[in-house]
Amino acid sequence: MTSTLDPANPFAAASTLPYQLPDFTTIREEHYLPALRAGMEAERAEVEQIVTNPEAPTVANTLEALESAGQLLTRAVTVFYNVASADSTPGLEDIEETVAPELSAHHDAIYMDARLYARVRALQDAVDAGDLTLEADTAWLLHTLLVDFRRSGIELDAADQDRLRELNGKLTSLEAAFGRKLLAGANAASVLVDDAAELEGLPEDAIAAAAAAAATRGHEGKYLLEMQLPTQQGVIASLARRETRERVQQASVTRGATGDDHDTRQIVIDLARLRAEHARLLGYDHHAAYIAEDATAKTTDAVNAMLSRLAPAAVANARREAGDLEVALAREAGDGAELRASDWAYLAEQVRKERYSLDDAALRPYLELDRVVTDGVFKAANLLYGISFAERTDLVGYHPDVRVFEVFDGPVGEPDQGLGLFLADFYTRESKRGGAWMNNLVDQNHLLDQPPVVVNNLNIVKPPAGEPTLLVWDEVITLFHEFGHALHGLFSDVRYPSQSGTEVPRDFVEYPSQVNEMWAWEPTILTSYAVHHVTGEPMPAAWVETMLASRLFNEGFGTTEYLAAALLDQAWHQLAPEQVPTSVDDVLPFEAAALDTAGVGFAPVPPRYRTTYFNHVFGGGYSAGYYSYIWSEVLDADTVTWFEENGGLNRANGDAFRKKLLARGGSVDPMVAFADLRGRDPEIAPLLTRRGLDA
Repeated sequence: MTSTLDPANPFAAASTLPYQLPDFTTIREEHYLPALRAGMEAERAEVEQIVTNPEAPTVANTLEALESAGQLLTRAVTVFYNVASADSTPGLEDIEETVAPELSAHHDAIYMDARLYARVRALQDAVDAGDLTLEADTAWLLHTLLVDFRRSGIELDAADQDRLRELNGKLTSLEAAFGRKLLAGANAASVLVDDAAELEGLPEDAIAAAAAAAATRGHEGKYLLEMQLPTQQGVIASLARRETRERVQQASVTRGATGDDHDTRQIVIDLARLRAEHARLLGYDHHAAYIAEDATAKTTDAVNAMLSRLAPAAVANARREAGDLEVALAREAGDGAELRASDWAYLAEQVRKERYSLDDAALRPYLELDRVVTDGVFKAANLLYGISFAERTDLVGYHPDVRVFEVFDGPVGEPDQGLGLFLADFYTRESKRGGAWMNNLVDQNHLLDQPPVVVNNLNIVKPPAGEPTLLVWDEVITLFHEFGHALHGLFSDVRYPSQSGTEVPRDFVEYPSQVNEMWAWEPTILTSYAVHHVTGEPMPAAWVETMLASRLFNEGFGTTEYLAAALLDQAWHQLAPEQVPTSVDDVLPFEAAALDTAGVGFAPVPPRYRTTYFNHVFGGGYSAGYYSYIWSEVLDADTVTWFEENGGLNRANGDAFRKKLLARGGSVDPMVAFADLRGRDPEIAPLLTRRGLDA
């Protein structure tokens, strides 16, 4: 398809670099908007060719043509949104604000096109009449496409379609605005400390990193504790001074409710109301019902039943844990001191030291980033799947911190065994949104003969130049988790781009990544990467045994803070339009009431994300879907049991998991893929045991 885009624009043609890696040496900010708009124009023209084709609909001239359309837009939009999340600028934020409603309108123009729907519907009618037989992946593509048409409003009358278009445009704009305010608010909330004495207990390398962060922002001689996305800030576990912990905690929990330019409460209200109206227009009781229908959960009753089953036992565990912490608090602050949320992580660490003779500060020298990646994450993948990795210093990412690895389906450099590229962007920076995530830059598919290019983003504090990056255990788990997503993308072996890798329901997408966390604990892997970064000595065997023994420690806290966030998400999104609060002053009271009603309103354990900085649901793609992590963990825990029953870390197990699940991406009903692997439907018992909820 001929495009109006300047041929000199880097997005005008597919990249000629290995695996079609975007050429970041040539991409500039001014290239994005023209490419995005030209991409939308080109895709509309391609769709017009499909719908005006005088020939009867076939798989080739309708389904495959639609899957092949929009390549220019795909090239531009995947790079744009990755960079906008990982290395944003005011210019990129302006582009996002401009283009978000345009992209929404573009989607609506395709999925509300009655001519295109008629061609797709005709194929299904032919299947139903017995006149057309489809291969399994094509049949599933046709099924999901028809669902997408219906959920996009194809069956509404013209007036309702117009209103739906208006709502879609407003929603995408508001979600982008939430993300911008949240990033700016997180930077503003970072805690500036004048005196190093206030950081008592923080490891020396963490203090040096805080000094470097302060200097970067023009505060030479001071210390900046940068804000991470969740409520619980990692530094609190080490800060010995209670007043410093409380200062950090308050900076965290008040984000988005500060009454200044970073306040997100009005956006929250507007999003909740417009999402509720959007759902009602399409015939659903509320937004949560709209989301659940297209997931493996299917209904909000199923979601509510799961969360309500887990919450009482989790909170009971948290309250028992609080009793232990109150004893430790009395020693530190005197009898009668009230346990605060800002005390929890620090006191839990003290109790863990006493109970298990182990603490994060002692572990960190044994958890150096490069070693964890090479001899942990990559080694586990090699032993399971036979893949290998070679860093490509000749290839460039979108930021100097990004490292590019070529992935081989066999030994490094073996002819014709190149699988794809893995980009690793580990460090936090002022221009990167919080959290950790995986993106595709190129979706694997055979239709267009494209191999995968995937990215992992984390937010590890970068040490001063020349110093090692030492991790806490949670960061090790995050590395393994996000690489599980990367494997889902790298191992994709599908025909159609829309079915590639992680293109599965959101309450299934976390499942493979959570399974991959198990290898962080595997003794063969743990002893390989847990090595002192200076002496080369392995982590003492007694420490490893202690870590394994302590896996249920503080699980009440972890489960409760997660469930509180998941239940809060459901509370906002199970509202009808007229039930949504109307004043910004009602946002936090609504949150408190929702947590109390759900039975998780326990002050020392606030939600992992409070409403005003809950980017997953108000700025990202997890609205009414944050339950997905625990839903996926049912599948995960059951699959871990399958691995253990079949010998654990070996190629046979890895090959089976790859072939039956990871490689299939979204080309099949995901629960069919699970049953193919497990031999039955999932069972919840392994999850209850893992989280200590089966007592």
